[in-house]
Amino acid sequence: MNRARAGHKYIFVVGGVMSGVGKGIATASLGKILAARGLSINLVKVDPYLNVDAGTMNPTEHGEVFVLDSGLETDQDMGNYERFLNRDLGPEDYMTSGMVYKSVIDRERNLDYGGKCVEAVPHVRDAIIERFERAAALSNSDITVVEIGGTIGDFSNALFIDAARVMYMRHKGDVVFVMVSYLPVPSTLGEMKTRPTQHAVTALNSYGVQPDVIIARSTHPLDKKRKEKLAIQCSVEANCIISAPDVDSIYDVPVNFERDNLSEILLNILQLEPKQSADLQEWKDFAAKVHNGQGDVKIGIVGKYFDTGDFVLSDAYLSVIEAIKFSAYTQGVRAQIDWLNAKAYQDHPEKVEELSQYDGIIVPGGFGETGIEGKISAIKFARENKIPYFGLCYGMQLMTVEYARNVAGLQGANTTEIDQNTPHPVIAILPEQIEKLAKKDYGGTMRLGSYPCDLTSGSIAQEAYGESTISERHRHRYEVNPEYVKQLEDTGLVFSGRSPDGHLMEIAELPKEVHPFMLGTQAHPELKARPLAPHPLFNAFIKAAIDRRAKK
Repeated sequence: MNRARAGHKYIFVVGGVMSGVGKGIATASLGKILAARGLSINLVKVDPYLNVDAGTMNPTEHGEVFVLDSGLETDQDMGNYERFLNRDLGPEDYMTSGMVYKSVIDRERNLDYGGKCVEAVPHVRDAIIERFERAAALSNSDITVVEIGGTIGDFSNALFIDAARVMYMRHKGDVVFVMVSYLPVPSTLGEMKTRPTQHAVTALNSYGVQPDVIIARSTHPLDKKRKEKLAIQCSVEANCIISAPDVDSIYDVPVNFERDNLSEILLNILQLEPKQSADLQEWKDFAAKVHNGQGDVKIGIVGKYFDTGDFVLSDAYLSVIEAIKFSAYTQGVRAQIDWLNAKAYQDHPEKVEELSQYDGIIVPGGFGETGIEGKISAIKFARENKIPYFGLCYGMQLMTVEYARNVAGLQGANTTEIDQNTPHPVIAILPEQIEKLAKKDYGGTMRLGSYPCDLTSGSIAQEAYGESTISERHRHRYEVNPEYVKQLEDTGLVFSGRSPDGHLMEIAELPKEVHPFMLGTQAHPELKARPLAPHPLFNAFIKAAIDRRAKK
């Protein structure tokens, strides 16, 4: 079994009072500020649900599914981790209760426990500890920061907290607990209340765990009086209570943490010497761009995840939204993003005319038939009116369907995901997926993770990347049908990105002399966009959108 080297440090991040207070951003920010001290950091996310991975969960309820290079389908917090650390994470950096229980049950079925009565304690708890230590060992890092999902008092995350407690006992001086808690300011009182956080700390104490640091989330900065009150009531040093008020941008959070010397506090508790003084200048420069864009570029996202409100919608397309923003900030503008319901264009075709006001249109990934004809109408409008268009996964497939119908003359062309009996199945299921779907083998069985792609020289895609071979992450079951490739190309569609064997069409585009930017990719490039390294395809799309705005 892989174990971390002696003296490896661990920081466990837990949540108090309520969910949704920003544990994921706090964890990503901890990683950022510690990495800025010259230390090697890996971030680990624990999701206490029984799903084996995030792939089978509805994005309107849980947010987007973030896919790693390995193909593991994970929680959206893993995306924030990668964006803040500016590097890829591995499958060992993510775990769910379902993963842990499944591994324990598989071991029991194989008699690996030698006929013992297998129980939650110690067997499941020990399996959790093994995963924590394995993640630390494989990362070869100085510090492992583990975010335990859920809130103190949840039944579902109790074993993970108990595993962290055991690690604290085994690794004296090498483990720190950070609680991210919420301090409400009731409008009728106009006073920040500390009692909910006091109760959360008491609840954590009942697990045998005492927080070393409290990150106090609130609408307002924490004042000295509240810090002192929490220090007394929660047995935490006053300087270890960090004020974390609401901010305009999540990218301000690491900078705010360092104003309270959080990295220094954590390193002192861990008795670990920094390798350099805090170096966040590049990050600060980026954060400044978030606030200082000169002018806007107006982008419309034509999607389907609208039925549960804008808040969940933003989570459903989180990586797409952030990728747009990164490329806009880099070019000195801010992106004004509007959510456009594809079902509205399907039910009221005349409404598609509103797209003329936008500088760029995106159709992101998705599944199923909801709003499909509305999306195709939007793509047709963007093509005919030369509005920059960027199709992601399903957005590329539907771009191909629209072109087949309206340019190549293939009446009734469709994807077999929607119409099994279409006369022209220009998008069809991958052959290896047919048997899996017949067996209802849905979990973790799509074409997942990173795959290489060869680019056509002189194409929009190749010029954007500046390379001839690239690698992108995928999550899909359907592809362009090879039987229709020649017919589509003969009518002007360019497949500028292909798998190395030439069988799979990875990128489709129209030549620049036909359209300023009409490009779709079967991959999900948004998953590799970073604040300090915006994605080249998003850069090219935003540049085209800025050009359109300038001409208007």
